[in-house]
Amino acid sequence: MSNELINQKEILFHHLSIDDFIKDFFNNNFSDIEPTREVDEQVIAQIMFDPLVSMYYSTIKLFSEVGLKVIIDTVIENDKWFNECLDIFSNQPTLFIGVICSKEELIRREQARGDRNIGLAASQFSKVYSIDEYDLEVNTEEMNPIECAEKILSFIKSNKEYSVFKNLVKRNVSVS
Repeated sequence: MSNELINQKEILFHHLSIDDFIKDFFNNNFSDIEPTREVDEQVIAQIMFDPLVSMYYSTIKLFSEVGLKVIIDTVIENDKWFNECLDIFSNQPTLFIGVICSKEELIRREQARGDRNIGLAASQFSKVYSIDEYDLEVNTEEMNPIECAEKILSFIKSNKEYSVFKNLVKRNVSVS
């Protein structure tokens, strides 16, 4: 769907994927470093992910501030990230799109791709779909990527207001 939006010629989009953003960060900054000891991936995640997600969101805001249209390709997997999204993007023109798919289909796609940690889709499902209000929804089981992109472009060209994101409320974040 993102590729279809990027490849069409009516509206210029820039695509920022959280996966690519994090991979690029580590590949560009730490590719030649040889660790002297093994560190669990969970420890790395605790140290690095929140700051990298903040930098990712800030980069998107900068792109928006300079007038670029950005496809934000991410999963808002916890309340802290959700709240940060609200803080950073509440005053930006944000078309909030729900990309809908069943848990079974997500699991099937995860296994078929071969480049995902098996079980991640199932573990994120309830948190990802805890948001149930969007400006627009596209169901990727019912529509192919071209149809999804056309639906999104049609909404953008309709000049309807992007209002849902501005009306979302911050969530309580438990401190552990």
